[in-house]
Amino acid sequence: MQTINDLIIIGGGPIGLACGIEAQKAGLNYLILEKGALCNSIYNYPVNMTFFSTSDRLEMAGIPFMSVGAKPTRTEALEYYRRIYFHFQLKVNLYEGVETLKKEGSNFHILTSKGSYLTRKIVLATGFYDLPNLMNVPGEDLPKVLHYYKEPWPFIGQKVLVVGGANSAVDAALECWRKGAEVSMVLLGDEVDDNVKYWVRPDIMNRIKEGSIKAFTNSKVKEIKTDEVIISTPQGEERIANNWVLAMTGYKPNFSLLDQLGVELSLDEKRQPCYDQANQESNVPGVYLAGVVCGGLNTREFFIENSISHAEAIVKDIVYKST
Repeated sequence: MQTINDLIIIGGGPIGLACGIEAQKAGLNYLILEKGALCNSIYNYPVNMTFFSTSDRLEMAGIPFMSVGAKPTRTEALEYYRRIYFHFQLKVNLYEGVETLKKEGSNFHILTSKGSYLTRKIVLATGFYDLPNLMNVPGEDLPKVLHYYKEPWPFIGQKVLVVGGANSAVDAALECWRKGAEVSMVLLGDEVDDNVKYWVRPDIMNRIKEGSIKAFTNSKVKEIKTDEVIISTPQGEERIANNWVLAMTGYKPNFSLLDQLGVELSLDEKRQPCYDQANQESNVPGVYLAGVVCGGLNTREFFIENSISHAEAIVKDIVYKST
């Protein structure tokens, strides 16, 4: 007879690990399923990325987060969560992606790339970094179009168009330019986003002002071709020579898992899942949401630092309802 878990947590990022710690403290029979590496989203961040938050605000379970600077790097974060994983001996199945979720009586059946599980409760802590927001323009499927950026070395001496004006786009533009790429940017508005990291924003604004990085403001990509990009600007169409397009257009949650479980989404542009903010339980009893997935398409409201508390609220509710 198949074992029934008390709780299965989908997502092995910081918030998923926090949920695992709380479940372990409460004596629950739990399992974390992660489709990639530990903290897969952070692993896929740009190599030189620096967090906006200070290290102390990312701490969990009383384990100090030590970093060289006030704001930790991607590598320091990966090391911290690696220590968390081993310190608590968390039960995590890595490289095991969830394929289908289904309610079966009072339990849930989970089918993965490696097996199947039964559980009484589910936590979705899947983040939002897996599915890029597409531009939906001709040529977006060309090999030169990348929706993830790691480091600037492949773009030395190349003509690079960066699409977007948020932190990831600004970091990519500056790094590539400093390594010798000819960089242009396409911005939807008048300038880069207001929420760009405060110590980086003046840098990109000055590079644009001096003409080192050309910015097409109030503009959109119309078409991508093998050796050029067509841009719609207020002055008309612009054609620029191009080797690479870095489409830093943001990402969205995996709505398919929410849909399979029957979690309702708001009808406005946020597409925010329905859940109780007191205990993080969705409109489907036994299905809990943790972390940035709670925001739907509004990915700027939830961060590691303000989502760690979700773990305690969820496990507290599960224990209360099981007694």
